[in-house]
Amino acid sequence: MNTPRSGCPINLTLETLGDRWSLIVIRDLMFGNRRHFRELLTQSEEGIASNILADRLARLEAAGLVSRRDDPSHKQKVIYSLTEASIDLVPLLAQIGGWGLRHTQPSKELSVRAKILEDGGPKLWSAFMVELRHLHLGMPAPQESVFAKLRAAYEAAIADRQD
Repeated sequence: MNTPRSGCPINLTLETLGDRWSLIVIRDLMFGNRRHFRELLTQSEEGIASNILADRLARLEAAGLVSRRDDPSHKQKVIYSLTEASIDLVPLLAQIGGWGLRHTQPSKELSVRAKILEDGGPKLWSAFMVELRHLHLGMPAPQESVFAKLRAAYEAAIADRQD
């Protein structure tokens, strides 16, 4: 990593996450549970290029925000996981999504998860973080799934759009 412009924590965070794609890759790992390169590449709503995705995954791994391990089901694939540091971004992403709900014109289907997180507040964010620790770090499973609630709302919004 290059020498930071300053030691300000906001600057350091922006130097780590402030490019065009890093938070999108984390979002797709977090909310889409896209764990393989091909899933991240082909299922991104924003259409990330393969060379950019490879670069961002390498940067995120170097920054300690993403880990990778061999996929036991396929020797040429790897599984990407969020780390504790990236799971700690849930409140920030929830706040960014809430801001976007209030100050932009998001599509219904792509804003439904942000609305649920905003309405649920810190209690829901914490429950989601527990579940992400289960999915990505192997911690015990929670009794209720926030991820399932977010996915169901997103899928319902997609179905409504297609009707």
